[in-house]
Amino acid sequence: YQQNPKTYAIVKQLLAEGNAGELQKYFGSRMEFGTAGLRAAMGAGISHMNDLTIIQTTQGFCRYLEKNFSDLKKRGVVIGFDARAHLSSGGSSKRFARLAANTFISQGVPVYLFSDIIPTPFVPYTVTHLKLCAGIMVTASHNPKQDNGYKVYWENGAQIISPHDKGISQAIEENQEPWPQAWDDKLIDSSPLLHDPYAMVNKEYFKDIQKQCFYRNINKETNLKFVHTSVHGVGHKFVQLAFKAFDLSPPFAVPEQKDPDPDFPTVKYPNPEEGKGVLTLSFALAEKDGARIILANDPDADRLAVAEKQESGEWKVFSGNELGALLGWWIFTCWKNNSRDTRTIKDVYMLSSTVSSKILRAIALKEGFHFEETLTGFKWMGNRAKQLMDQGKAVLFAFEEAIGYMCCPAVLDKDGVSAAVITAEMASFLATRNLSLSQQLKAVYDEYGFHITKASYFICHDPKVIQQLFDNLRNFDGKNTYPKSCGRFQVSGIRDLTTGYDSSQPDQKAILPTSKSSQMITFTFANGGVATMRTSGTEPKIKYYSELCAPPGNSDVEQLKNELDELVNALEKHFFQPEKNKLQRKTE
Repeated sequence: YQQNPKTYAIVKQLLAEGNAGELQKYFGSRMEFGTAGLRAAMGAGISHMNDLTIIQTTQGFCRYLEKNFSDLKKRGVVIGFDARAHLSSGGSSKRFARLAANTFISQGVPVYLFSDIIPTPFVPYTVTHLKLCAGIMVTASHNPKQDNGYKVYWENGAQIISPHDKGISQAIEENQEPWPQAWDDKLIDSSPLLHDPYAMVNKEYFKDIQKQCFYRNINKETNLKFVHTSVHGVGHKFVQLAFKAFDLSPPFAVPEQKDPDPDFPTVKYPNPEEGKGVLTLSFALAEKDGARIILANDPDADRLAVAEKQESGEWKVFSGNELGALLGWWIFTCWKNNSRDTRTIKDVYMLSSTVSSKILRAIALKEGFHFEETLTGFKWMGNRAKQLMDQGKAVLFAFEEAIGYMCCPAVLDKDGVSAAVITAEMASFLATRNLSLSQQLKAVYDEYGFHITKASYFICHDPKVIQQLFDNLRNFDGKNTYPKSCGRFQVSGIRDLTTGYDSSQPDQKAILPTSKSSQMITFTFANGGVATMRTSGTEPKIKYYSELCAPPGNSDVEQLKNELDELVNALEKHFFQPEKNKLQRKTE
């Protein structure tokens, strides 16, 4: 008896063709549930996102929550979804969200299921706002259109970290047989346990982000025009509402991209990080309407890319590190000048991840607040921010170079909606001083020291080669010795978060948590350069991130850029050895 005729037909077809290879791909191994939850293509079989794997995942998650919370049936969970859908397998974010809701409701757990598409940050917001036990967001963010995902938040409003992923994973293994009414999602519509938080969150969230609005009068008067694109995702309506909440005129929306479309027809990849290709239509609209600034969200609106038209007529797309520098400067300046906060600067914190620019550290040193770095990923920044907030500290801002920003303490995750409107207010304020975002960025670097970054990656599909490459770095000049130099650049420090070694600590032990399952080594160089090499958790990539930090007063930017280019070339040549290891370069 088949529950989903579409996936059933796919499998039946493969059986008829005797296609063992494809069947092995579909049924060979179950999707792995990690700290980011699930992320995979929609389709048939246990290696894909479909009705069955969503039911099994939710059954495991439900049992795990029952074990951890005695009051789960009183507090409940929140579930949100984006606009993704997959015609050939019948899967969609909404369908998956309803099946997940049905699973919890069948066990007597109250579910706050959004009745319509929402930005991902609304889920962590709701967990915190309603003091729920957990949250689920069905989204694959900016992945290719065939993918979907299942992202999980804990009661503290942050994404889960270990050991929860292992506990949930085990519970999924133990609960694979679908419960009696698992497929019948119509049952939830008449259940008293089903609640819709949509109207409440649409009111409260926009009230909460207004605490970050400091220049309402400037916003009302500004002549600055903005273009916004939601790249066929969920962001359009919510960014419009955010502008309204800040008394800004609504941004011009890119018409071809403003409505949700699971096919993402106008872009190759729906990822604003890919730069200018995704922004082609935005540039055209901005030229037509005389807008100087473009704000682009990824499809689930938790990230933000920003571009600004320069005096030359060229468009500059800011990197995640550059926007992090601007927002960090802005949010601190607003706190300092307008704060009704009674806490002293000693209680103020900013966070960023270890592969992001250290510009916040430079600002913190000069201004007297605290800066902390965390491991890569907002799960770490969200959890650390909550710990600090519970100790009475003010966490003003956190960011990651992958265009993720947390500007507002009401959401302990990256949020592209609040980041978009705060960027718009910052730009409007700077315009009254006749400054562009680019000019202000230069002013930040002039004051706190230039921070120049360069990141890229190599593609490698062979895990053995990746392992060898990192083993080679750990046994560079004989056993258990790291490189002392890279070309002409002297290495002054090494931190290996795979093994837990840190040459700069008195006991040689790293302070940040280590993970044997992923590769990550950071080299510090005598010239003020830093380079991190790491493997990606979700893609067959070896990534590198490099930065040159100059003290304030060193204003020869071209010379710094050349120095960093040379360092990166040496890093590729001596540490990656792409020819020897047959690595494929990132293609622009």
